[in-house]
Amino acid sequence: MKDKKYRCLVCSHIYDPAIGDPDSGIAPGTRFEDISTDWYCPECGATKADFEPMDD
Repeated sequence: MKDKKYRCLVCSHIYDPAIGDPDSGIAPGTRFEDISTDWYCPECGATKADFEPMDD
């Protein structure tokens, strides 16, 4: 089963677990649930709580 992608509610940035967020030290393959709660959107600075799961 593939991990879900998450969308920022502020700027619509997509967090894709297959890509991660290398600029923030999040390795490819990291599930959204496993990211620290102090992570923020690399596009707009919104908090992790400002992301919602996307439908498949």
